[in-house]
Amino acid sequence: MPTASQVLPLHGSGSRRKGERTAARILDAAEALFAERGYEGTTLRDVAARVGIRNPSLYNHFASKESLYAAVLERGIGPLLEVLSESVETGSAAFRDSSPIVERMMELLSQRPNLPRLVLHETLAGGQRLTPMLRDWIVPIFARAHEMVEAGPAAERWTADRIPLLVLAMYHVFVGYFTIAPLYRDLNGQDLLTDEALAKQTRFLTDLVAILFSEAGSHPEG
Repeated sequence: MPTASQVLPLHGSGSRRKGERTAARILDAAEALFAERGYEGTTLRDVAARVGIRNPSLYNHFASKESLYAAVLERGIGPLLEVLSESVETGSAAFRDSSPIVERMMELLSQRPNLPRLVLHETLAGGQRLTPMLRDWIVPIFARAHEMVEAGPAAERWTADRIPLLVLAMYHVFVGYFTIAPLYRDLNGQDLLTDEALAKQTRFLTDLVAILFSEAGSHPEG
């Protein structure tokens, strides 16, 4: 997987904390800009301007645009992959009550709502040069999710050739909610990213996962 960032060592705890805060601000700005303009349409000068720092200061934290992009992906996608990996290790027990998995996934995505848009932007733009980097992050998520389904009761309901389609559909259900949020707000005036809306979507997804990933012939209670 890509190396996150190239942060230069800072002396003293105060300097380290300040450096960490600056690095976090850089990542926040870069995530938003990459989501808005894509990788090719974003420059390090753009990121530095949005953070309010000079270019040399940004280079103190990230050696290149590619390393910054990798750090944005690692910060956002890494925790999602950890949740799926833990669920695979838990096995079928994870499906008896899927609410912790769904709640954690929604919580992580809500913390980085620009990340799904970033990935979608690169997908629509072709992102040929970035395909290997994206593959390093996205492929393991699909692989883990596939393992999770095969180890759970849903394997009784879905044939082997349909499991990849099920995983893909769930990816779009989770991620698509965040990618459509800005457009939905402009069209309907409803903010899908409020605490109330996110809680409603989380409850809905919990019920949906319980139905789709249950054993064949069973009817999970809603």
